[in-house]
Amino acid sequence: MRSQRLAWRISVSHQYQLNFDELPASAFLRLKQLIGTGVTPFSASTLWRKVKRGQFPAPNKLSDNITAWNVGAIRQWQAQIAASVEARHDMGGDA
Repeated sequence: MRSQRLAWRISVSHQYQLNFDELPASAFLRLKQLIGTGVTPFSASTLWRKVKRGQFPAPNKLSDNITAWNVGAIRQWQAQIAASVEARHDMGGDA
């Protein structure tokens, strides 16, 4: 019975596709939803390192066991990165 529940959870999780663009800015994403889904190109350790250095938005502690990132903050970070790459490109630098 336990293996059937586990198999069901695995199949459901593989069917679930995160559509970041359709989420409201007020939504929150957990770590597993940030890595491996295309929202960020980082591994978990790189993401945490960037948070510590202030290079990625800090997560919110929603409860004792739940840490999540605000979608609006991630979108702002993405816009800043895109603007920085565009500015370097416009100046003739490497992208």
